Amino acid sequence: MGWFGGKDWNIIAIIFEKRDLYRVNGNRSKGGDAVKARDGAKKHERTIFWAVFDQKRAFVEGEPGAGSHLIPEPVLQKLKRELPTNQTVMNILGMLEKGETAMAAKPLAWTSYPKAEMFGDNMT
Repeated sequence: MGWFGGKDWNIIAIIFEKRDLYRVNGNRSKGGDAVKARDGAKKHERTIFWAVFDQKRAFVEGEPGAGSHLIPEPVLQKLKRELPTNQTVMNILGMLEKGETAMAAKPLAWTSYPKAEMFGDNMT
């Protein structure tokens, strides 16, 4: 953000698909649309974690989403720590920053998906 510019954000949402599969959704938006996209990511019922980055990949804001209860807390904390360096997230941010696309989604490649016994029931 600058004196004459507005928000030009890359919004990342980690979406719960099933116990061992999350999806990375990315959206590049500007101005009021950026705020709407961020708020949509925050409120989506399956968003585990959402984050906003600027075009230089600086973290602007982020926190657990409405679906964060779908995974164990230790897994959420690890995801939060590893999000900025995760290869899938970095690939999505790269596409958005280069202007290749305004929206992108990929399955999250991650070695820390929770084991079934962490859930206590048969959540899939």
